[in-house]
Amino acid sequence: MLSRSSGPFRPTAPVRFVSAAAAGACLVLAASGCSSAVSVENADVPAWKATALPTASGIVLEDAGKILNREPLVKDAADVPAGVYYLTMTCDGGGKAFFAVTAGGTRVAEAGAACNGSRERAKITIPATGPVQISTSSVDAPLIYAYHLAATS
Repeated sequence: MLSRSSGPFRPTAPVRFVSAAAAGACLVLAASGCSSAVSVENADVPAWKATALPTASGIVLEDAGKILNREPLVKDAADVPAGVYYLTMTCDGGGKAFFAVTAGGTRVAEAGAACNGSRERAKITIPATGPVQISTSSVDAPLIYAYHLAATS
């Protein structure tokens, strides 16, 4: 038991060492959470997509690739029936990717995904049957991305 006359409590060297080691481990874990798990320039896009965004039923439009600069990538238009769809997207490499959906020349939706390997999903309504395009962009290039547009069940 400490009394006022015994002075301030000072941990012994082993206690300080353990505290410093624990703090160091926390810093390493925090920093590794921010670092890219994928080397974008060398990434095998089909292999990455197979695990990052598994196939789903009812897919009407999909794409995967690399964004190596800040230029948006636009998937060729595909005829899509009017209806309600889910746009499921993922990316890796850090930052955020943005997906703009255009139907018949009119932008109908925008969605984004954090590039940490998680999947994001947005509900999209295509108002009329016709050409649909999805453009992918990011100011956080380089990154790798994948998405698919699938009918809701």
